[in-house]
Amino acid sequence: MDNLQLIQSKIYEIRGQKVMLDFDLAEMYCVETKRLKEAVRRNIDRFEGDDFMFELTKKEITELSRTQFATLNKGRGSNIKYLPFAFTELGVAMLSSVLNSKPAIEINRGIMRAFVAVRQMLSNPIESR
Repeated sequence: MDNLQLIQSKIYEIRGQKVMLDFDLAEMYCVETKRLKEAVRRNIDRFEGDDFMFELTKKEITELSRTQFATLNKGRGSNIKYLPFAFTELGVAMLSSVLNSKPAIEINRGIMRAFVAVRQMLSNPIESR
């Protein structure tokens, strides 16, 4: 699986929006989810509005774990402890101003390309095959 496909596999539809979850983004940026969330909270005014970011509900997590990603693992420390943030395309773009390292900028370029590719597939489903 190439990098673009890997990123596309981490884009979910929640509340009618294409989003990426904080733990997937943290893994791509090679930072702890805790650190990513800290950076976002320190700059929360950059993410104001559901068109940038929102926190999932327990119900949404349950539904997602059944439908879009593997069931939660058993054992200490392997389940979702805190409700994840879901970042829209705008929110992911804003992350590049909060996580300003060279690897974060490079990863962000790939993520932006993946969002564009998903949007193109949705608008031209026959051509994208």
